[in-house]
Amino acid sequence: MINRPKFYVYLPIVFALILILGIFIGSTFHLDNARGAKLVGTSGKFSKVDEILKYVTEEYVDTIRAEKLVDKTVIAMLRQLDPHSAYITKEEMADMNEPLQGNFEGIGVEFNIVEDTIRVVNAIVGGPAERVGVQAGDKVVLVDGVKVAGVKINNKGVMSKLKGKGGTKVKVSVMRRDKKDLMDFVITRGTIPIFSIDASYMVNAKTGYIKISRFAATTYEEYMTAFNKLQKKGMQQLIIDLRGNGGGFLNTAVSIADEFLGDGKEIVYTYGKARPRKDYKATATGSFEHGKLTILIDDGSASASEILSGSLQDNDRATLVGRRSFGKGLVQEQSDFSDSSAIRLTIARYYTPTGRCIQKSYANGVDAYYDEEYSRYTNGELENADSMKVKDTIKYKTPMGKVVYGGGGITPDVFVPMDTAGHSHYLTEVAYSGLLNDFAFEYADKNRKKLNSYKTPEKFNKDFDVSAELLENFVVYAEKNKVKRNDKQIKISAPVLKNQIKALIARTIWNSEWYYLVLQSDDNVLKEAIKLMK
Repeated sequence: MINRPKFYVYLPIVFALILILGIFIGSTFHLDNARGAKLVGTSGKFSKVDEILKYVTEEYVDTIRAEKLVDKTVIAMLRQLDPHSAYITKEEMADMNEPLQGNFEGIGVEFNIVEDTIRVVNAIVGGPAERVGVQAGDKVVLVDGVKVAGVKINNKGVMSKLKGKGGTKVKVSVMRRDKKDLMDFVITRGTIPIFSIDASYMVNAKTGYIKISRFAATTYEEYMTAFNKLQKKGMQQLIIDLRGNGGGFLNTAVSIADEFLGDGKEIVYTYGKARPRKDYKATATGSFEHGKLTILIDDGSASASEILSGSLQDNDRATLVGRRSFGKGLVQEQSDFSDSSAIRLTIARYYTPTGRCIQKSYANGVDAYYDEEYSRYTNGELENADSMKVKDTIKYKTPMGKVVYGGGGITPDVFVPMDTAGHSHYLTEVAYSGLLNDFAFEYADKNRKKLNSYKTPEKFNKDFDVSAELLENFVVYAEKNKVKRNDKQIKISAPVLKNQIKALIARTIWNSEWYYLVLQSDDNVLKEAIKLMK
């Protein structure tokens, strides 16, 4: 079961918030835990902390829970160090590790909550729900006899009811279009894959495109499967899209970089006060060491994404296109407590092959550190390459003499400004509310037979048109959901609205690959990359 995210949001501040969550969950730590410890208590060095906690617990005017107080104390302590040292409670541990493990246990459906009802967007092929007959469009009404429709259920509530240990059973009762009575399915939960390759397809006769959303335990194998598929289709040059990729496992990024670099080439190295320098270098012949290679990055590309893009830039192996990456180059090591909670402590920094430190400054505190993302928007960096302050910092040279910049993050070789054409307050409001996604789902659900007549994404993209009538239907739908129509702004945003509705319809009927293929015509960064390759 995968909770499909709401429609892509344009506001840069929303980007920053999503990125903070993504980095915290999946990319802030090294996870090479050879030196990580099993912590069972504190040493004499911390007796003052022990004494204070004991004193407060025993003498404070009200009864307090010592465990909660300790958690808050540790969180506050680590916050003083850097933005990425973190304490994870035992309750948070499973949810934080899940995206990086590449799978979880559940029934195997993607869902949306539409009009206070759980709607199945997709039953994962081969998954437990699909095997017993659950279909896209089904409305989940009861779970184990308990009503879940019309009760203000949220995503967390859905997950708690449908996820569970493999081998356990859950009874799900659904309402299906054109069926009078509820349909009951007893589903045996199993292991469900979480994919990190969102899309892989040919953008033209010679150029392949692969979008990587995270660097998880299964990402390298997924990447090689996608790469081999494209190579069989005649791929001679490749675009890898790392935009919005918050990172993940270091070793996964190293393995993928190894596919592009010759034997012995430096990929990344780490160094810290208590950690000697550790180098990661390319090994034997990679699968794509000589074809044209372009990497797409933006301010949402962090950690492992910056390791991959930085190594390829510093080795003169790839052209980087887009906007400056986030700037997360701190290495965390996880140490576990006996109660299943853990600390992830920063123990080193990442450096690219030319010696650049990826990490941006956090000297002004955690809040200022994350506010820096929004300041890029306000100071014009997202629209003008000359506004990048990083270009005033230390300069480095690649083996072929290309100038690259330190100061935090990876600066692209070719800057592409944020596309503001067609943007309006109306567009932002309907996107942020999730109404575009909900409307597209409803339309697709009602027209599945007609839409399934398009046998390929290319044919759908070419022949399906979001008419003026369909756009007006959406505006009426949004108005019913408390978004006032603004005809002037709707006219400005009409091309973007139509393209997003079309892409979301494609994703609802088929998969995310179709979604990205449709969006390609509206993607200035990807279009610039394709143009450069020609």
